Amino acid sequence: MDYIVLDIEFNGRKFASDLPMEVIEIGAVRLDASLALTDTFSAMVKPVYFSKLNSFIKKKTGIAQEEIDAASGFVKVIGDFQAWLGGNDSFLLLTWGGEDLKRIIFDTRMHKLDDAYWLGVDYFDLLKGYLRYKNVTNDVSVEAALQDLGISAEGSAHRALDDARMTSEIFRSIYPSLDMTRIQRFKDTFTNAKERRMVKNAIRAMASQKVAPDWELLVEYHLKGKIELTDPRKAEELKAYFEAERAKKKDKPAAAAKPPQPVRSEEPPAETE
Repeated sequence: MDYIVLDIEFNGRKFASDLPMEVIEIGAVRLDASLALTDTFSAMVKPVYFSKLNSFIKKKTGIAQEEIDAASGFVKVIGDFQAWLGGNDSFLLLTWGGEDLKRIIFDTRMHKLDDAYWLGVDYFDLLKGYLRYKNVTNDVSVEAALQDLGISAEGSAHRALDDARMTSEIFRSIYPSLDMTRIQRFKDTFTNAKERRMVKNAIRAMASQKVAPDWELLVEYHLKGKIELTDPRKAEELKAYFEAERAKKKDKPAAAAKPPQPVRSEEPPAETE
């Protein structure tokens, strides 16, 4: 079985919009069972929305507008990429976090393509593997991990193929220490990291009041007006996250049987691309 190290770039933005972010570059390297590099894939993708790259993305990636203008659309590129990959039981995908596969699946759906291939792909989150290896909890970039491991960074950061190459060097370096049984498949989520951090911060705020964590109280005093819970899938997912976080801590009885006073929990920082 081969290992496919994937990296994508997308036309993220620094302002709110209902229009989707889209994949603008796909890069991947193929490693054989001995972790030797045997092949590469690299392609630019012309987006449907935000076809003119903003200055932030140009500066971050170094991608020129002319490259995007001359690129094929997502349907053509993703077809070429799937053909290069082969059957999804012949490789294990490696990603640095979950965003790369998520973006591919979202664009697949946006273009009304069948997502069955991608939903059936097994992947290993190397970022999580690295964090377990280092016994730390805060996310780190590929560049920071390379520096920590004493590996020279070659190529341009935030270009898909170069990032895939650098990620593969991390994989080679720590492979003997990785638990490669932690295989995942993509799962749709209806909450984001900011919302989950708000729940975690609310649990801490309740604990500081010596109030036993309770979902209804948390919603009323900490989430109301901050998170829209009209979608039952989001509400169910956040509640499950609340239960999991509460289970990590020992329940402490409330100091008094009076309703908790509203406490403004610390607002988590906004997410960045």
